[in-house]
Amino acid sequence: MIRVGTGIDVHRLVEGRDLWIGGVKIAYSKGLLGHSDADVALHALCDALLGAANLRDIGYHFPDTDPKYKGIDSKKLLAESYRLVKEKGYKIVNADMTICAEQPKLNPHIPLMQEVIAKCLECEAEYISIKATTTEKLGYTGRGEGISAYATVLIEKE
Repeated sequence: MIRVGTGIDVHRLVEGRDLWIGGVKIAYSKGLLGHSDADVALHALCDALLGAANLRDIGYHFPDTDPKYKGIDSKKLLAESYRLVKEKGYKIVNADMTICAEQPKLNPHIPLMQEVIAKCLECEAEYISIKATTTEKLGYTGRGEGISAYATVLIEKE
């Protein structure tokens, strides 16, 4: 049996925070605001994985009202999400992600993001597709107020 899941996440850009995207710390004047490290790409991927396995969503498993998740590294959330998916007997086939940001430029960081995510999902980096795009200066992303990410995954019964 194969299943598909999708995920989306959005966080506001603010001063005074580190910018984590795709499990990689990126040098930039602003970071994403959130209860955890606010990694939009990994959060969207968690939701896609959890949804594919009919396990609800990231907020259900890792609520922002729980102090134990304050400032947590989202790679830990991704690894735990994948553990839950594997517990149901599934493995990842592939993931396809899109990150929307005007700045900073993300393309130079994509190969490392693929490696980091592949490690969390116990697969080869070639199964992790990441694309970066802008919104042509339209909306909150275009104004540099936030970053969004979208993920789709395919899982199959082992």
